[in-house]
Amino acid sequence: MTDPVLLNSQQMAHFTARGFLRFDAVVPDSINQAFLSEIGAIEEMDEDAGIHAEDAGIHAEHVGIAEHYAHIMASSAIPVVRAGTLLADAYPPGCALGNLMALPEVRGTIESLVGKGCIFDHHFLHVSFPERFYQAVGRRNVSQHTHQDSTIDPRRAFDVQIMYFPHEVTREMGGTRFVPGTHLRVVSEAAISRYQNMLGQQHVVCPAGTLLFMHHGMWHGGGVNLSERMRYMFKIRLCPTVRQTRLWDTSDLPSNHLEQRPIFWFKGQPDPEHIHSTLTKPEPWHEQDTGRLEYLNRIRLWRYLLGDERFDADYWITRVENEPD
Repeated sequence: MTDPVLLNSQQMAHFTARGFLRFDAVVPDSINQAFLSEIGAIEEMDEDAGIHAEDAGIHAEHVGIAEHYAHIMASSAIPVVRAGTLLADAYPPGCALGNLMALPEVRGTIESLVGKGCIFDHHFLHVSFPERFYQAVGRRNVSQHTHQDSTIDPRRAFDVQIMYFPHEVTREMGGTRFVPGTHLRVVSEAAISRYQNMLGQQHVVCPAGTLLFMHHGMWHGGGVNLSERMRYMFKIRLCPTVRQTRLWDTSDLPSNHLEQRPIFWFKGQPDPEHIHSTLTKPEPWHEQDTGRLEYLNRIRLWRYLLGDERFDADYWITRVENEPD
C-alpha cells in the first residue's frame, strides 16, 4: 500500500486558523461512480455528468422525502457501523468508501488530524432534493439552518468531519455553506440558527470527488437546491484516540517558530506564509475587538498541536499571561 501523504505545517496552521482543508477532485472518478452506484443514485448520467432526479434511483412509490430516505437506507450498500468502531474496521475492502479511505491523501490527512487508530463516530448521506419533491409534500424548499454539530463541546481536542461530494456541485445545487474561522467560537448547536449570510461564508461549488475536512465546531448548513437534480453529500465523523500533537509532517516546521517577530511597526511587509501570519489573519466576519479573541483561541489550539505551551504568535497570549511574581 502506498504511504499516506501527511499534511505539512502550513496546511496544519491553515486548519488551525480557518477550521477546514479542501481538496478538489482528489477522489478518482472510478470511486465516485462506484459510490453513486452503491447508493442507487446513478442509472445514467448526462453529458455534463449531472444527476437527474428521475435517474436517481427514485421510483413512483418513493416520491416523498421521508420515503426516499427510507428507501435509500434500506437498499444502498452503505454499511451500518456502530459508533466507536475503529475506522480501519468500518468499511469493507473493495467497497467505494473503503477505497476512498485507502487513498494516500485521505489516509495522510486523517492521520495528521486525528491520528492512527482513530474511531468512527457516525456517517450519513445528506440529500438535497429539487423543488418538485417539496411540492409533492406541501413543504417549502429552504436552506438548512446554520448550526454546529452535536452539543456544546469545549474540548481543545477535536473531531474531524469529512464531507465527500461524489458528483459535481453547481451553484444552483446549493452546496454546503460554512463560515471559515467559526470552529473555535463554541455555541450550543442550533442557537446560531438565526445567523444567515455571514460575511466570508463559503458555498461549496466543486468538481466531482471533492473532499472537505472540517473541525467539528465549524458553523455550517445545507444550501437550498434550486436545480432540477438531486445533490448528494456523504459525511463521516472521526474521533482521535491519541493526543493530537505533531501528527503531521513537521519537517518543514521553521526552526525559529518559537521566536517573536516585530509587530505593528516594521520594515516592509510581513511574510503572508509565516505561521504567525496564518494564525493572526482575520476573517471578514471578525469584529475589531472580539475578533481578536479568535487569535487567542487559534494560538491555544496550535500550542496543543505543537505540544509546546511556550508558543505565541505576535505576543497575543504572552501579554495577557504576563503576571510577574
